Amino acid sequence: MNETAKRARAAIDLAAVRSNVRALRGRAPRAELMAVVKSDGYGHGAVRCARAAREAGADWLGTALPEEAFALRAAGDTGRLMCWLWTPGGPWRTAVEQDIDVSVSGLWALREVIAAARACGRTARVQLKIDTGLGRNGCAPADWPELTAAARAAEADGALRITGVWSHFACADEPGHPSIAAQLTAFHEGLATAEAAGLRPEVRHIANTPALLTLPEAHFDLVRTGIGIYGISPSPEVGTSQELGLRPAMTLEAALASVKRVPGGHGVSYGHQYTTPGETTLALVPLGYADGIPRHASNGGPVLVAGKWRTVAGRIAMDQFVVDLGGDSAEPGDPAVLFGPGDRGEPTAEDWARVAGTIGYEIVTRIGTRVPRVYVDSDTRSTTEGDRTLTGGTA
Repeated sequence: MNETAKRARAAIDLAAVRSNVRALRGRAPRAELMAVVKSDGYGHGAVRCARAAREAGADWLGTALPEEAFALRAAGDTGRLMCWLWTPGGPWRTAVEQDIDVSVSGLWALREVIAAARACGRTARVQLKIDTGLGRNGCAPADWPELTAAARAAEADGALRITGVWSHFACADEPGHPSIAAQLTAFHEGLATAEAAGLRPEVRHIANTPALLTLPEAHFDLVRTGIGIYGISPSPEVGTSQELGLRPAMTLEAALASVKRVPGGHGVSYGHQYTTPGETTLALVPLGYADGIPRHASNGGPVLVAGKWRTVAGRIAMDQFVVDLGGDSAEPGDPAVLFGPGDRGEPTAEDWARVAGTIGYEIVTRIGTRVPRVYVDSDTRSTTEGDRTLTGGTA
């Protein structure tokens, strides 16, 4: 490990991000592709991953929060960019001024973005979202005719341009689930209503990563891929990362902080939920739930230490956890690999997800800011630390 990442680091392979984007584009060749980089690129670093995605041909970037979109603009990205999670009084004017496509799910939001556009004398780029069955954001179908008519009136007045109509699947990661067909039907109906109102959006989109992979009939004009560009499968039902032709981009590792021999019957960590079965060697990994390591993986989380898979011994604490090396030896400073692509024998984020009873998304996204991101590029064999400025997007 380098001088600035002695305790731990998350190494992000930008070549893997580019490869994943290309692989996913190949699954939907007739649609544009949006690389979703919300939540700091699912924990991988939004700016660096956005740049890699653009280099691989991503037509759009997507974020949840306005501040995430603004950060990409500040880093130099000038391409198509969409932001969808808004609350009343949000920074609409800044988004309009920065040519960010904003999502509108109701009349209150439409009114606010119209006011922002008029205040700055620019045309807002708006995408209307319909709730086809997920039950989160999105306009209720009963209110959709009113929203589309109001949006068309504002478009005719020059306040905005309806650039998209979109929705989101609830169960695309469960192929064959009856809600999938029902949502597709509802989306087609919503598109017909929007067309009848006079709207001609540039893009229509409903497909997330699992729908991109399994539902070509849902590709429309644009597909949105989040977890897939980071090389993680959206669900076991869809397939493993390897089966899907994706490569996990993040490798999480730490330097052992302590290695010691202890006798049998020695309690380990809080509550002594693990007791050594005999004389053994205990190694201390300086990562804990404050770094995003799930406490639910206590007594089970997999770690590669001294060339073998080990499991967490006892409870995961705030800053550290222990592994039992049995009869093997190690030295302080030796690497402990929590997860990575898996091709060197190390566990994957999906392995941790199974133990913790969660999903791979959560494992990578929750890795905290105490763990520095180090960017590697297996194509060029280069290594850098922290964010670098984007050189611009593709419009």
